[in-house]
Amino acid sequence: METYRILLVEDDTEISEMLKNYLSTENYEVVCAFDGQEACAKFDEADFDLVLLDLMIPKISGMGVMEHIRRKSFLPIIILSAKDTESDKTLGLGLGADDYITKPFSVVEVLARIKAALRRTMHYDSVKAKEPAILQAGELIMNLTDYTVTKRGETVELTAKEFEILKILMQNPKKVYTKEQLYSLVWNDAYLGDENAVNVHISRLRNKIEDDSRKPVYILTVWGIGYKLETV
Repeated sequence: METYRILLVEDDTEISEMLKNYLSTENYEVVCAFDGQEACAKFDEADFDLVLLDLMIPKISGMGVMEHIRRKSFLPIIILSAKDTESDKTLGLGLGADDYITKPFSVVEVLARIKAALRRTMHYDSVKAKEPAILQAGELIMNLTDYTVTKRGETVELTAKEFEILKILMQNPKKVYTKEQLYSLVWNDAYLGDENAVNVHISRLRNKIEDDSRKPVYILTVWGIGYKLETV
């Protein structure tokens, strides 16, 4: 049975001990930190599968600890907090938490949330592992391992947004994407009718990958709808 390592950040020693003892009986390895400074140090020293994080902790706030973790990792973070207002929950989740549990809580609920978060992570990792490392369309080759794109063996220098747009199109050749879909997927934001952002990036991308950007053979415009990639 696989053992997961959890970083528990909680300054209340009774709660910390209760959670550690219970989770240990469920085959979890729990490392405790009692303030934000200690939490950041322990996170940097070892690998963890999940973080249980109280917001009201000394030295460095829980939000500060979460920002520190998110600069380095996307592992699941579950907030434990006595603050139960919608604004607190929205702020916590907006800064990168995966779940929010309000105190007082039952250890059974915490265990259920941990299992759910780890299941989501394992599913994401398994899907990601199945993705091909190399995508190809004609003379274009995209390497998803080192994030490079080459054409006829020559490196094509792309920005992060250009790379993501091309990746989406190469992963689904001949599928037509609307400008709204591309914006939502690449910018990870709601589309507010700003076609210019997508148009400009498509134009720059064509300038870099097409032999003649005025007569594209890779990224084609589907008039009135959006764009698609031809396999060539």
